[in-house]
Amino acid sequence: MRNISLRFGLIVNENKTKCMKGTKTNTQLNKLMLDNMHIDRTRSFSYLGIVNGNNTLEEEIIDRIAKGNKACYTNKTLFKSNLVSRKSKLKLYWSVLR
Repeated sequence: MRNISLRFGLIVNENKTKCMKGTKTNTQLNKLMLDNMHIDRTRSFSYLGIVNGNNTLEEEIIDRIAKGNKACYTNKTLFKSNLVSRKSKLKLYWSVLR
């Protein structure tokens, strides 16, 4: 793995690299040995959304609801302001909250 990544100018960081196995059964999280590097295994990770090894969507749904609530509460003063036009409020709503 190290030779292939160096060919493209990439360096593998042993501390940041994680491995996840997608399965419906609970398995032990042992370290993986690859090219004299110890790679930690994880049950889930977040990149553009939450991905977990159990192939379920509960965590993703809870996370999206929390992010939506946070975005709505953060912009609450703008939505209640009389100084901001309705058109601007709608643009903000459609671009941030939807």
